[in-house]
Amino acid sequence: MTTYTFHTDPGHGWLEVPAADVRAVGCRVSRYSFRSRDGRTVYLEEDCDAPVFVAAWTAAHGKPEYHEQNHNESAPCRALPHVAAFDFPGSK
Repeated sequence: MTTYTFHTDPGHGWLEVPAADVRAVGCRVSRYSFRSRDGRTVYLEEDCDAPVFVAAWTAAHGKPEYHEQNHNESAPCRALPHVAAFDFPGSK
């Protein structure tokens, strides 16, 4: 069973996913998501990218589990670069 971390702050939420998992299911990723500086981790925006990824992952591998990490102030991923089209071909 795969477990992902869902990060929330007072304004929004992101699903932390290895970039390899996103590529494995061929998901498109919008500019509203963030990526780690080394490019190994993606923080998928809760309204656009996370649901698409979860649906694709579930179809291919079964429903993942989640661990929630609440941040009382801004989630640390907000300080990371946004995903760019070159990070994930086919992204918008």
